[in-house]
Amino acid sequence: MGINVGIIGCGSIAKNRHAPEYGANPYVNEIVFYDRNPERAEALAKQFKGRAAYSLEDLLEDPSVEAISVCSSNENHEKDTVSALLSGKHVLCEKPLSLEVDEARNMIRTRDETGKKLMIAHNQRFTKAHQEAKEIISSGKLGKVLTFRTTFGHGGPESWGINKTNSTWFFKKDRSGLGVAGDLGVHKIDLIHYLLDDQITDVSSFMGALHKKDESDKPIEVCDNIVCSLKTRKGVIGTGSFSWTYYGEEDNSTILYCEKGILKIYHDPAYQLELISHAGEKIRYEIEGIQTNENQSVSGVIDAFLESLQHDEHVPVTGEDGLLSLQVILAIIKAAETNTVVEVN
Repeated sequence: MGINVGIIGCGSIAKNRHAPEYGANPYVNEIVFYDRNPERAEALAKQFKGRAAYSLEDLLEDPSVEAISVCSSNENHEKDTVSALLSGKHVLCEKPLSLEVDEARNMIRTRDETGKKLMIAHNQRFTKAHQEAKEIISSGKLGKVLTFRTTFGHGGPESWGINKTNSTWFFKKDRSGLGVAGDLGVHKIDLIHYLLDDQITDVSSFMGALHKKDESDKPIEVCDNIVCSLKTRKGVIGTGSFSWTYYGEEDNSTILYCEKGILKIYHDPAYQLELISHAGEKIRYEIEGIQTNENQSVSGVIDAFLESLQHDEHVPVTGEDGLLSLQVILAIIKAAETNTVVEVN
């Protein structure tokens, strides 16, 4: 017996990931779409054979809808998630969890009070290469991880967003809030926490709006590039680079330097995982390509969320996971603004 699901916000992330993956999952009977622009909701309802809701209240008060994907812009994540939870719906919220720590804690508190599930869409945990890498690290065959470098960059959200112009909400301080840090950086912070079974505790960074312009041809209000140094609770140190100005080729790679060798993830397009031993021996894995803006493969997030609902299991990416990554991102931004090393709260 399946369920009906709702989607709040009918932009690119809903159109290219949430709706197709809900539509392909046999556990889902129908998708109900809501957007402040009703034409967007109607278009996706037609494309995915669902139906449109013409107010948020209509969607949240619909007794047939058991779960909600919050795909609205960042400043609405808390409001939409809390409203959905209080309406008795389980929630899958896009990253970043919210823009402020107090908002994130309110979302977690509401989850606890309602007894509903709250999962955060940190999709990098679900790629086969990242999962295989975690198994290799956990096995101890490479010894301890000593240092790392992780990167996530592409040509910018103006080529990915629903309206495909420089007026995109990603460039607006009041809506995006965190710029490239909240768009791409938070993915890699969560990934490092996942791969290392560790937490980043201290950061330093530089950031800037180096190249992007808004619809008025003025520099955007948020950062389009961040480079940071990171230290974990277990003493691992590394770097992160997050960019909206990698023109020509996307980079979503992570390299882990360990006691007994090196593990390269999504570094070589032909081999998604490469293990290089201390003696120089190379073991290469052909697993699967990572999702890119141009290559929309199945993320695994929606399937994992639905499985947790179907079997009443814990969600694999919790509100607490989202809060930890948000705290690191906020510390990275603070470090750049104050030119100091910041301890993650």
